[in-house]
Amino acid sequence: MCGIVGAVAQRDVVPLLLEGLKRLEYRGYDSAGLVVAGDDGALSRWRSVGKVVALEQLMAGQIQAGHTGLAHTRWATHGAPSEDNAHPHVSGDRVALVHNGIIENHDALRREQLGNGYAMTSETDTEVIAHEIHARLQSQENLLAAVQAAVARLEGAYALAVMDARHPGRLVAARRGSPLVVGIGIGEHFVASDVNALLPVTRQFIFLEEGDVVEMTREQCRIFDSQGRSVERPVQTSELSADAVERGQYRHFMLKEIYEQPRAVAETLEDRLASDHVLAAAFGNGAEAIFAATRGVHIVACGTSYHAGQVARYWIESLAGLPCSVEIASEYRYREPVVPPDTLFVTLSQSGETADTLAALREAKNKPYLASLAICNVPESSLVRESDLVLMTRAGPEIGVASTKAFTTQLVAMMLLTLALGRQHGLEAGEEARLVGQLRALPGQIEKTLELDDTIATLAERFVDKHHALFLGRGVEYPIALEGALKLKEISYIHAEAYAAGELKHGPLALVDENMPVVAIAANNELLGKLLSNLQEVRARGGELFVLADADVDIAGVGQGVYTLVLPQGHCELSPVLCTVPLQLLAYHVAVLKGTDVDQPRNLAKSVTVE
Repeated sequence: MCGIVGAVAQRDVVPLLLEGLKRLEYRGYDSAGLVVAGDDGALSRWRSVGKVVALEQLMAGQIQAGHTGLAHTRWATHGAPSEDNAHPHVSGDRVALVHNGIIENHDALRREQLGNGYAMTSETDTEVIAHEIHARLQSQENLLAAVQAAVARLEGAYALAVMDARHPGRLVAARRGSPLVVGIGIGEHFVASDVNALLPVTRQFIFLEEGDVVEMTREQCRIFDSQGRSVERPVQTSELSADAVERGQYRHFMLKEIYEQPRAVAETLEDRLASDHVLAAAFGNGAEAIFAATRGVHIVACGTSYHAGQVARYWIESLAGLPCSVEIASEYRYREPVVPPDTLFVTLSQSGETADTLAALREAKNKPYLASLAICNVPESSLVRESDLVLMTRAGPEIGVASTKAFTTQLVAMMLLTLALGRQHGLEAGEEARLVGQLRALPGQIEKTLELDDTIATLAERFVDKHHALFLGRGVEYPIALEGALKLKEISYIHAEAYAAGELKHGPLALVDENMPVVAIAANNELLGKLLSNLQEVRARGGELFVLADADVDIAGVGQGVYTLVLPQGHCELSPVLCTVPLQLLAYHVAVLKGTDVDQPRNLAKSVTVE
């Protein structure tokens, strides 16, 4: 969740570190810091609460050049946001360290270190790592050996980067449970939690594997595995450009990413469709045989990805005829699921580093699943590397914390999976061809849906002074109502809840009055008549209704006081994708009117790499 940037170079690294931090701001954070080692063996450190700009202002006018340095953006876990708790942490005016993750045995290490004379200056679990490495330096020959000895004592998850002021020109980094990438330059090397931080300086990367420790100087990069053995890891060239994470003409990243959805969906479909069917080979070697053997599907995910999984359950059961269960990853990890024979284990994650989802995959490897499949947006991620089959969503970098294009491309990927499974389990060829046609038309239909933007911006004005909102859907649209409510609460801070519309009279109806806007999704399917009855229940209690309807739905019977937003096309199986876009725009415009931080909402982070 936090951001790490480190560099060892012939040039001054401070501007590189600050730029790297700015490119990691989308991850969410509450404080920032930077440290450089001078040639005289002294550390210079700056830390501040708030945005990176506050750190820059703190450093302005001070001597701040250095050839080796570390920088960090922190999202508070242990200890409130404060200067003392901000990274980098220092031990003995010698060891400087930045860290992502959670150290579970920090209390025991802290007590031991206090007994050995170390003074604690923060509430963090990170500080104990710095002291542990400092203590090891008293007996180890170099920083690499000290880090290797120290991490052997750590329990939990970490990605960390360390330097020793007495030996500038050298960085050591290690990872277990949190992502870390090495950037390769000419006469310089870098480390970061995300390739986006390093794109201005390199496109050559090494993705460290679980348990790896790396020692970097200007001239070389040496990697050691968890057993201390020297290993080679492949150098990969990133296809991302430095401007891929720029806002361009848009006011916010979220709006840019909403408007990128037609392209993202088109790229997700590219090379994966034949004239009338899905190409199963797109999921990886042996996918067709695995799908033929599949007798059930178990989907595990978190947050927005969990909502995509819930939509997929309707599709898989109705189109592929296979039983499907969907579970929150943080719950799956701590129970004993019964795994029916020949069950396919599917994970969904934008980053591929979501801690609970990744842990669920690792737990699933100890259970009798047929195979694992990852639906993911980051090809170099741990989730991708550790799964048997993979389908990349190709959404491109998503900077806004509230997921938009990652969600819609996940939905498209799950329809591809549904059709690939259905082909092996009795889905008629004509039906598959019809759905493939819907997929091909989807990017253009999203373009038309985006034309509702101005109308939605006007409707958003009716939400600004509200404190609560209710979202309703039935059938496959219910998870979309959940997603719409999540978007509104994430970025506008309006309390929003979603219910299956049939549940309205079982409790939530008590909340409905003229101050409770109710957003409903009216798809022209077999449940439409029942939904319209539910909407009349809302109107009878004076509730203000906002109905998102397919073009072929007649809302007139609901009565007065209804704001109807009509999609520019009739109902199809992919209506959940199209209904999502107006709900994203509604949340966006409400947040803008309320003046909240759209791209970096309070208390949230983009990549949730802690439990």
